[in-house]
Order: sequence, then structure tokens, then C-alpha cells
Amino acid sequence: MFTQRPMHALALAALLVSPAFAQSGEAPQMTPQQQAEMEAYIKAGTPGPQHAALAKMAGDYTLEVRSWHAPGAEPTVEAGTATRRMLLGDRVMVEDVSSQMMGQPFTGHGLHGYDNTSGSYWSTWNDNMSTGLMVSKGSCDAAMTCSYTGSWIDPLTKKEVSSRMTTRWSSPTVEVFEMYGPGPDGKETKMMEITYTKK
Repeated sequence: MFTQRPMHALALAALLVSPAFAQSGEAPQMTPQQQAEMEAYIKAGTPGPQHAALAKMAGDYTLEVRSWHAPGAEPTVEAGTATRRMLLGDRVMVEDVSSQMMGQPFTGHGLHGYDNTSGSYWSTWNDNMSTGLMVSKGSCDAAMTCSYTGSWIDPLTKKEVSSRMTTRWSSPTVEVFEMYGPGPDGKETKMMEITYTKK
């Protein structure tokens, strides 16, 4: 469902292709408020250096996935692949993952972007082991060392669970992703570590 502002932007766009515009070939004069709104939406939708940084991450990767199923236990280690590419005029990066999880085939799909308006990075995640959606927001520095917080609905408790995620590049072709969440005692524990190696 559209909010009032995006609907107003659509109305503004409709104004520019009005019958008067179609007949004369010239856009009708906008009021100062309409001009300011149009400029704000253009600025909000224009890719910048943060989107260029995401674009540099596009490519094919091999994965080493370490999962901890209990605090202090040895992790399971499984292999996988990932493909990252840019969409929507280099505004959003999409990531498709294929791996194993507890011996079962695992596929995941994520979107990663930067919101010019809020000034924050964001991501979404879906996979074949859930019908829900994980949404995260965070920040990244110039080296794309990032910290995110996200949440999803726990199938057992039906309550929202929060997690913390970090990413860092240990070399120009190797990225390390770490995910932390609440353990059985409620304290934060490491759940997953994925090493991405760019082909």
C-alpha cells in the first residue's frame, strides 16, 4: 500500500504527462513546492558512492559456512556458492546463495541497499527454510566494514528475535560475515560465520 508521499509523487509525475504537456510538448510550470518535492525525490533516488561500493561486491563467490548450534559446541562446516549482482540501475544488490544446512540443501536470497533518505544501509533475507522475512539496518565505513541489527519471528515462540551481524574484508577478495543472536540463556552467542572468497 502506498503512503501519502509516494502517491503525491505519482500525482506529480502524472502532472508532467498531462494532456497539456502532450499537446504543447512543454511541461507545465511547477509551483515552488512541487519543484522542491521533485528535487527531493530525485536526490533520494540517485545512486551515490555507497551504491558504487555495493557494486564492487558483485561477482561469484565460494563459501565456507560455519554454524554453531549450541554455545561452546564445535561448529558444523559446509561449502556453498553465492552470486551477487546489481539491480534497478545499480541501486540495489541482490545475492543468491546455494549451500547446505544441517545436511539439507539450502538456498537463500538477499537484497542489500543504501537509503539516501535515512542515511543507513539495509538488507532483507529469505531462504528455503522459512516463509518469513528478515529485515536488517546498519552502517558501513569506507572499507565496507559493516554492522547491522535485524530481526525475524521465531517459529517456536512466535516472538520477534533480534540478531547482530558484522561484515569485514580481510583481503580485496575475501569477506567474512558473522552473525550473533541470543543463546538458551538469553545472552548473545555466535551463530554463524561465512567466509566469501571471490572467484
